[in-house]
Amino acid sequence: MSAGPRTSTDARAWARTGTELLLDAVAGLDEAAFAAPSALPDWTRGHLAAHVAANADALGNLVHWAATGEPTPMYASPEERAAGIAKGPSLSADELRSWLTGSAERLAAALDRLTDEQWHREVVTAQGRTVPATELPWMRAREACVHVVDLATGVAFADLPDGFLAALAGEIRDRRRLTELPEGPLPEVTAWLAGRPHSLADAPRLGPWL
Repeated sequence: MSAGPRTSTDARAWARTGTELLLDAVAGLDEAAFAAPSALPDWTRGHLAAHVAANADALGNLVHWAATGEPTPMYASPEERAAGIAKGPSLSADELRSWLTGSAERLAAALDRLTDEQWHREVVTAQGRTVPATELPWMRAREACVHVVDLATGVAFADLPDGFLAALAGEIRDRRRLTELPEGPLPEVTAWLAGRPHSLADAPRLGPWL
């Protein structure tokens, strides 16, 4: 299975798709629906929505770093990251939707303003990896696309672009150092690799990824 293309242009298209699916998924949710469990253990949909919104803001910090050369971490501390997630259940449905929409729009606009030189400047992720800014659209695509499935509102891996699924499957396979994959449709194999529910028979269980 090929990892597929991972250019910033491809990744930005996938991030837009994931964001559109995400905003469509939350459009009709009220407070009770946001308080319902997501597909991630111990997280409500409100927790997950806050995490995705805060992630866009955090990636915006790395875009600022690339644009200015001023080191700007994604999060000031692990506590800040946790506080953003924990804030989700305290927000109204409209506040969560506004945060999700606004943070995504700010990130997209900031990426649009990067010059060719700035795209190749290095930044440091929350995990301590040093990457060029060209990696940021891919980081956002992963968050938006995987977590819209985790919202458990009906979006499945099969609804995500094939190119994204191939790239994600290749990345997780490499990071998990797997030499063999079960046979099956790409969306189901990718869901398995990501530690999400799938329909593959006799596939060993993998822990959650992302």
